[in-house]
Amino acid sequence: MQGLMMGSPLVTTSLLAYAATYHGDVEIVSRSVEGPIHRYTYAECYKRTQRLAGALARLGIANGDRVATMAWNTYRHLELYFGIAGYGAVCHTINPRLFHDQIEYIVNHAADRFIFLDLSFVELLEGMQDKLGCVEGFVIMTDAAHMPETTLRNALCYEDLLAAETDDFEWPDLDERAASSLCYTSGTTGNPKGALYTHRATVLHSMAACMHDHTMSLSSQDTAMPVVPMFHVHAWGLPYAAATCGAKLVLPGAKLDGESLHQMLVSEKATFTAGVPTLWFGLLDYLERSGNRLDDLERMGVGGAAVPLWLIRQFDENYDVEIVQGWGMTETGPVATCGTLKRKFQDVSPEEKYELRAKAGRIPYGVEFKIVDDDGNAQPHDGEASGEIFVRGPWIISAYFNDDEATAATFDADGWFGTGDVATIDGEGYVQITDRAKDLIKSGGEWISSIDLENAAVAHPDVAEAAAIAMAHPRWGERPLLVIVRRDDAEITADDIQTFLADKVAKWWLPDDITFVDELPHTATGKISKLTLRQQFADYNLPTAEA
Repeated sequence: MQGLMMGSPLVTTSLLAYAATYHGDVEIVSRSVEGPIHRYTYAECYKRTQRLAGALARLGIANGDRVATMAWNTYRHLELYFGIAGYGAVCHTINPRLFHDQIEYIVNHAADRFIFLDLSFVELLEGMQDKLGCVEGFVIMTDAAHMPETTLRNALCYEDLLAAETDDFEWPDLDERAASSLCYTSGTTGNPKGALYTHRATVLHSMAACMHDHTMSLSSQDTAMPVVPMFHVHAWGLPYAAATCGAKLVLPGAKLDGESLHQMLVSEKATFTAGVPTLWFGLLDYLERSGNRLDDLERMGVGGAAVPLWLIRQFDENYDVEIVQGWGMTETGPVATCGTLKRKFQDVSPEEKYELRAKAGRIPYGVEFKIVDDDGNAQPHDGEASGEIFVRGPWIISAYFNDDEATAATFDADGWFGTGDVATIDGEGYVQITDRAKDLIKSGGEWISSIDLENAAVAHPDVAEAAAIAMAHPRWGERPLLVIVRRDDAEITADDIQTFLADKVAKWWLPDDITFVDELPHTATGKISKLTLRQQFADYNLPTAEA
C-alpha cells in the first residue's frame, strides 16, 4: 500500500525560493573581486537568479548541459549555484588550483559549453582556451565598467547578460533525481573523477546541515561565513544550507589572509565559519600578533585535513571559539561525519572532550559506515579494529561521471563507496582516521598524488627510483618528502630535481625536501614499501616545518 503524501520534488531552487519568501530581508554580504563590499538580500538574489536563468535560455543552454564556473566566494557565484541548476543545466565548479592539464581534462571530460569566470582567472583561461574545444564562450563575472580587454573567444559580460532579462522566469518542473552540479576530485592517481550530484542529494544534505547535531548546526540565528572555496565541493554545502534556514551569508571573496578574514568575521558579526586548517593557522597568527578578538564567532567547522589538537585548544581557551571537526570527500556530498559531542560527554573532563573533538567526528543520520579488512571482511565498531571506510547514503555518489573503470575499482559488490581512508569506529559512532589505503598527501586540504609526483621525478635521466611520502607539517598538515635513488655515477642534486619538476607539477606539489638514499625498501612483489619508508623517516623533520 502506498502512502497518501504529496510528492513535491526536492530541488535546489526551492531552497532559495524559501529564503526569498520568508527571509527575504536577510543579507548576503560579499567582498567583490573588484574590491568593494557588496550587500543585497535573499529576495534580491532570487530575482537576479531568475534573470540568470533567462540568460542561459538566450545562450541556448539545454537541459542537462554542463555550465562551468571558475570563481571565488561571491554573490555572483551564489547566483550561478542556484540559477544553472534551477534552469535544468548542471553547475560544474572548477578548482583553479588544479594543475593546468587537470583543468583542461575536466573541462573537456565534462563537455562544458560555457565557463563563467571571475576577473582573477581571465589570464589563466586565455592561456588554455585553445585546448578547451568544447567551450563555446566565456562569461566574465563583472560589470561593463570593469570588463577587461581579453582574447577569450565569445567573451560576454555577466551584468550585461542579466540586464537584458526579466526577473519573472518560471522555473521548469525538474525531477529531484536530475543532475544539479558536478565536482571533480583529484584525490587519486590518474585523471580527475567527476561526482555528479542530484537536486535531491543536495537538498537532503542541506537539511542535515541545519540539524543541531551537525558540524554546521545552522539556523536562522546564525551569520555564516564559508571560507572553504565554493569551487571546493560546494563550500561543503554551506551556501545551500544557509538558504535552507535563512541564515545571513557572508562571502569573503579572494582575500583569505588572516587580517582580511578577521575584518569580515568581525564587521559582519559572523557566528559560524568553515574552512581547512591552513586558513585558521593564518587567522590565529594574525590574532596573536594584533591582539584582536573574535567576540561574535561561536563555532568553526574544520575539515579537509586532520585538525591539530593544539589548534582546537588555542581557539577554545584563548578566543572562546569551538572547533567542530567533520570528515568527508567530494564523493560524500561532502560532509559524512559531525564532530559535535553527545549529551553523555558534556560533563567529562576537558581533556576527554579534547580527545573526542580531535577525532574525525561521529556518524550522523543519513550516512552508513562500515570498515573492512584487506579481504573485504567487515570489522567491528569497537574502537580497536581498523579497516578501510566504505560508506553509502542519499548524498553519497553511486558511480563516477562517465568513468566505468574508476567506478568498478572503487565500489564494492554491494554498491558501497570505498573511501581509501583507514579508520577505527567506536560504539558511539566516533571515527578515528588512522591511515590511507592509497599513498596520498593532503596539503592544506588539497590532495597531492605521491605516484604522480614520483613518476615526474623518475622521468629525469639521472633518477633510478623515487618515492614520495607525507611528512607532518605544522601549517599545511602534510607536505611531501621525495626520496630518490640516483642512477650509477650520477651527481644530481636536490636543486636539480626541484628545477626539473618545476614545469611538470603544480607549484604547491613541489616537495618540501629531497633526500638521496642508496636503495629504497621493496616488498616481496617488488613494489616500494611505503610502510617501511615511513618507518625509516619517522623521526625526520622537514626543514620547512622548523622555519
